[in-house]
Amino acid sequence: MVRQFVVYFYRHIREKNVYEILSMYEKSFSAISERYFKASSWPSAEAIARYADNDHVFGLLYKEMYFRHVYGKTTPTLDQRKESWENYCNLFGVILHGNVNMQLPNLWLWEMIDEFIYQFQSMCQYRGKLSVKTKEELAALKGCDDVWSALGVLNFLQALVDKSGIIAHLDKERRGEEKFSDTEGYDYNQSNVLRTLGYFALIGLHRVHILLGDYTTALKVLDPIDLDKPGIFTKVPGASVSTAYHVGFAYFMLGRYTDAIRHFNASLVFINRHKVAATRPYALDILLKKQEQMYALVAMAVSLGGAASGGGANARSGVVRLLEEGVVSALREKHGDDMARMGQGVVSAFDELFSLSCPKFVTPAPPAGSAADAEGAAANYNEEAYRSQLKQFLQQVSSYEKLPALRSYLKLYTTISVGKLAGLMEVEAGALKAQLENMKAKSRLVEWKGGSSALDGEEVSVSDVEFTVDGENIAVHDVKPVKKNGDFFLRHIAKQNELMEDLGPAKPLVYKGKPVASA
Repeated sequence: MVRQFVVYFYRHIREKNVYEILSMYEKSFSAISERYFKASSWPSAEAIARYADNDHVFGLLYKEMYFRHVYGKTTPTLDQRKESWENYCNLFGVILHGNVNMQLPNLWLWEMIDEFIYQFQSMCQYRGKLSVKTKEELAALKGCDDVWSALGVLNFLQALVDKSGIIAHLDKERRGEEKFSDTEGYDYNQSNVLRTLGYFALIGLHRVHILLGDYTTALKVLDPIDLDKPGIFTKVPGASVSTAYHVGFAYFMLGRYTDAIRHFNASLVFINRHKVAATRPYALDILLKKQEQMYALVAMAVSLGGAASGGGANARSGVVRLLEEGVVSALREKHGDDMARMGQGVVSAFDELFSLSCPKFVTPAPPAGSAADAEGAAANYNEEAYRSQLKQFLQQVSSYEKLPALRSYLKLYTTISVGKLAGLMEVEAGALKAQLENMKAKSRLVEWKGGSSALDGEEVSVSDVEFTVDGENIAVHDVKPVKKNGDFFLRHIAKQNELMEDLGPAKPLVYKGKPVASA
């Protein structure tokens, strides 16, 4: 079975038969793995080389799949991690500096970048667990500082972006001079490999900056890709969901909750439509995991974005206006209790959901690998990156703590003195004025309204109560939300159109073998 797989796989790659390559990559490799290599590795690249004319590039591609299977089904050793890193270095080196004459499916090219970053994360996690390693393992690890280093990963991704010229291609597409996305990156006059890898490397760079906690740079990196229009990334489910999750998370950590919710909502709807069509079990598992993470992030974004506006899972105003009805219903079912706790200012609720939904952060520099460093159970450097981001997030949460109670009191009055409201809130008058200023600031969020950069945006109000402070008096004004019935009808018209497409063209009615004339 393996010999036959290799022979035909190599032949299809030589013949640039993208459809057969995709079928064998997506289905045959998984089926053979499930049947024969459920808990073991595939034959080595050296063992199968003679069935592929000892082709060097094919060997690198085979090893890329080989090591991905090792990571998925077993626990890789340090030597296997090193070998996989060296294989990626060689493979990307050939693509960057050689004359690659291949057509590979976009799914494989995306998963190549996705796996490259996953293995980088995995190595960072492995490096950080010093307390469970022997002196020999620590000594071996100390000589691997350049293996899966953050700088090396970033350099390869940036090199793919630069060498592919993908930014220029995307600029031409925006000006209408090129149809890069319409052709899904394929061009049968030349290889699609470098150009499409460069495209996915942009998304990869964005993801690595997220893992390092640099959210502004992460969003800036994606400026060449128009995230609000269909592109190659929207045609590969894994790429679409990963991009939406990481873009939404960057907005979330920057306090731009409406933008975060917009991206999460679109991806949750996308997953609901595509999860039934997932052809590989592990791909479905990844989609479902990301779905759960995004629901948790939406719950926190709605709670924080609605703290000054009264938004909640049961409301259709404020930040919740951005969510589809189905997403709101699922959100209420999954995190209704959590949102009630967050609405009461219970910090532990935010802590729990953040732990569930955040990516596995990494530190750019490896820890010092010595036996002394490993003494004590606390010698786990993986927690440092996570704790740093959690601390940053909880500081943000603490600034919202008093807003729900303050808003509920303001809703009861049209005019109230600072002294009386301070008494109700059980704070000093000076502290109350600071809270009122904080509420004004939090009731306005920066929201993307179009532009060349994901960092662009305009301030919008998400509050349903406005007030002015004149000396010692507070005048409160209710803000009635404007109902946008047009959006409601447009959403349902779009849903109806999708259903009609799924049903296909209407068939003529036949009665006793004769067509029935329509009315």
